[in-house]
Amino acid sequence: MQYAEFGKSGVRVSRLGFGCMRFPKCERKGIMVWDHDESVRLLHHAMDIGINYLDTAPLYCDTESEIIVGKALKGRRNSVYVSTKNNIKTSSGDDFERMFETSMKKLDIDYIDFYHFWGISLDVFRENAAPKGPLDRAVRLKKEGVIRHISFSFHDSPGNMSQIIREGKGIFETVLCQYNLLDQSLTGDIAFAREQGLGVVIMGPVGGGRLGAPSPVIQSLLPGKVASSAELALRFVLTNPNVTMALSGMGSIKMVDENAAVADNPARLTETELARINEMMRENARLADLYCTGCNYCMPCPGGLHIPEIFRLMNYHRVYKLTGYAREQYALIGHSEERKYKDAAACIDCGLCEKKCPQRLKIREQLRQTHAELAPV
Repeated sequence: MQYAEFGKSGVRVSRLGFGCMRFPKCERKGIMVWDHDESVRLLHHAMDIGINYLDTAPLYCDTESEIIVGKALKGRRNSVYVSTKNNIKTSSGDDFERMFETSMKKLDIDYIDFYHFWGISLDVFRENAAPKGPLDRAVRLKKEGVIRHISFSFHDSPGNMSQIIREGKGIFETVLCQYNLLDQSLTGDIAFAREQGLGVVIMGPVGGGRLGAPSPVIQSLLPGKVASSAELALRFVLTNPNVTMALSGMGSIKMVDENAAVADNPARLTETELARINEMMRENARLADLYCTGCNYCMPCPGGLHIPEIFRLMNYHRVYKLTGYAREQYALIGHSEERKYKDAAACIDCGLCEKKCPQRLKIREQLRQTHAELAPV
């Protein structure tokens, strides 16, 4: 396994980290439940091949992830670094410490290596972290030795991650953020984080599963040189010199071994290969914009559709040939927390969206086409 210095934290971490949010399930008495035994076996296998960073959170796997990780740590605590998180969006210093103590009990450990301010935006950082007490409490807990390193995970606009680092004034040692072939918007922020001495961990290196699906378009970026879209996606992330680690949620030993083989390959993409990839991805993005730029001027839709999101799924199919993923996600419309809207078949043909579209797209026609190509037969 390849390892890297984790910013200025003083530790070395594996280039591949284990994201503990997609553990396997099993059926018990007719109900699908999280399989603790198989999950622990999976984590032990990952540790045995050299993965030394486990990233969990209080809500992962229906709140069971920290418990599973805690079981896997028995007898192995000193060989791995544990990361978990604290939601500070509405918390005071006391709330922060209560959540910290709850995670410690579930993990059944006496210190946490990397403790994250969870999924913060610049506004949340400014309104909650310092004014309401969580930042001071984290610093105090670090002085007591129960938090070894203070970190944050980021979900906000480009530029704001760098500003959080500036306003954090040296408190943060690592950051967890999104970056992949389909979303390179934080490239500058990642470079800034590295310049400031932070270790950089990437979540979603295969685009939240999107790039794990077979795609002739993605694989054609390096013809004959990668076995899958997922391999190219992971190699792309790890080639960035400002990235310390790629985090992957893995649910099987096969997936662990495949990802570990990619991360263990010291050969990185060449400048020529990167230039080819970025040029073709820019062209693909341009083609996607011809169908919809995602400007949201068409919203709200009287029929209850989320038109830009529907067209985004269509672009995965039409532009990137990620058809399996697009159809899977389209089938979830109206049936999941993330897709609480109606599918394209619910269009009431009012035409208001077309009047507001700056591109003058034939939205109603595209909606009919989208449903015809993505809806289950």
